[in-house]
Amino acid sequence: MLANEQAVTVDTLIPECQTRFDAGLRLVGISAVEIKTDSTFDVLYHFDKDLQVSHLRLNVPKADPVPSISGVYFAALLAENEIKDQFGVNFQNIVIDFGCTLYLEPEVVKSPFCTFTFAKKEKVKEEA
Repeated sequence: MLANEQAVTVDTLIPECQTRFDAGLRLVGISAVEIKTDSTFDVLYHFDKDLQVSHLRLNVPKADPVPSISGVYFAALLAENEIKDQFGVNFQNIVIDFGCTLYLEPEVVKSPFCTFTFAKKEKVKEEA
């Protein structure tokens, strides 16, 4: 547990981020941790205002979607795409979604930092 940490759910994540944005907090970063013992992810959102750091912690089952906060904090799109590439966290509605190709080549089918991952579907070729 981090100092100044608040637990959130999938339903309260975006409203809590909007409250922090409206209060002038800066998004410092987003990090993810795979919790192997219960097959979940902890996604941590780090904020700062006047050198006071605070955090939101979202614990979600690995297969569940996580709402993107990029509609509130636009810059979150880069961290969310990176975490999606590297850990396989299923972020939904990222304002610009690179589809797991921000840091990975298209032929990579497993998220390198996660023991649990989804296989990518192969693209179906259009018939001429």
